[in-house]
Amino acid sequence: MKHALTVSLAVTALLIAATAQADDNDSGLYLGGGVGQFNIKVDDFDDVTTAVEEYDSDDTAWKAFAGWRMNRYFGVELAYINLGSPNDEILPDTFVEIETDGFAPYAVGTLPLGPFELFAKAGYFFHETDARLTTPLGTFNESDSGEDFTWSAGVGVTVFETVNLRLEYEQFDIESIDDANALWLTGSFRF
Repeated sequence: MKHALTVSLAVTALLIAATAQADDNDSGLYLGGGVGQFNIKVDDFDDVTTAVEEYDSDDTAWKAFAGWRMNRYFGVELAYINLGSPNDEILPDTFVEIETDGFAPYAVGTLPLGPFELFAKAGYFFHETDARLTTPLGTFNESDSGEDFTWSAGVGVTVFETVNLRLEYEQFDIESIDDANALWLTGSFRF
């Protein structure tokens, strides 16, 4: 009888602790990753004749991130972002491939709406870019690094009390590129 009472109290205490932890998921660490489609467009290449057509391509992108939620409404996040290798033909038999990856710290604002949430992020993308021009005469490479403003917005849903799934549109304001954006599907685990 004493063992049954002790086991019952222990199980009750564990259930209360688990419930309290689930309800206290408004702040703390989260880890996640995502996959998306990166789109890039350059209408006007500097110092190149007008015979060059625009560069307009897309590729699969991915990212991994960690963040800290101060409360239900505000947090910070750091992401590693790989934007793939979009490739496009700009002249007959002349191709441009651009590979970009780097890190982005963000400030994150969230508006909870029950199990759903609206969110917006703003930060800077510190990136390395490798461009490859392939012509009948050979291949030419150029590398550059930079930091540019980025912002995103989207909608998320929390399932199983700790898993957060998001659909996110992100805009990168990269200098010398007319349009660079990504559509992401991400998932994270909130501890």
